[in-house]
Amino acid sequence: MLKTKAILFDATLCVGCGECYSACKHANHLPETNSDYLKDHLNANTFTVIEQYGDIYVRKLCMHCLDATCVSVCPVGAFEKTDLGPVIYDENKCLGCRYCMQACPHHVPRYEWSRVNPRVRKCIMCYERVKNGDQTACAEACLAEATIFGDRDDLIEIAKQRLAENPDNYYQHIYGLEEAGGSCVLILSPVPFDQLGYSTNLPKEPLPTYTSKALEKIPGIIVGGGAFLSAMYWLTKRKNQIAKEEKQLNSTKH
Repeated sequence: MLKTKAILFDATLCVGCGECYSACKHANHLPETNSDYLKDHLNANTFTVIEQYGDIYVRKLCMHCLDATCVSVCPVGAFEKTDLGPVIYDENKCLGCRYCMQACPHHVPRYEWSRVNPRVRKCIMCYERVKNGDQTACAEACLAEATIFGDRDDLIEIAKQRLAENPDNYYQHIYGLEEAGGSCVLILSPVPFDQLGYSTNLPKEPLPTYTSKALEKIPGIIVGGGAFLSAMYWLTKRKNQIAKEEKQLNSTKH
């Protein structure tokens, strides 16, 4: 039986060196987006960032929710929650509706606005590496071991042990253990998480549960669903075609 994999990030150990940021760029063949990694933001070409709050450094990336809202709202199954833990994305199925961006409780997915055929972009927890038994690029690159990779259950025990053994060093909570049903990225911090820019007003119940409850109250939404998706597909493809034609027209003018 496959065990769910996860990342544990400990902000008390992070020195802000940027090795995880660089390793992610290299592993995902992403271009440089800012000469100062501390000033970069999550975008279509940056899947993880380091943010500084006083003398504390923290990481932001896809949390890989156990019951991912992006998966539940995607009308064509472009997002998939894998048995190993990572939430992955199939650009060939994507309609470009961007429901995933609206639904994500952690505000992570980004859109390639500048491309003729844009994709949704985010960390996929180095799925191919993980599938082959390797750790994520960010964990491998972290010499301070502020980011470690392993079985989620094992990482939870490690996190609990750190909280118990050094109570004065930590805010007594494991972020990602219960938020929105839990996630495959777990975080430890010396201060409350709202002081570090993390979403803290999340329910413990998985958000897709709320989606299901809402849909149960509107059975009529199913009627015309196929027509709606067909229209969305046509409009998205038409928008991309128009953008492509405009780009070709502009290039001929020059």
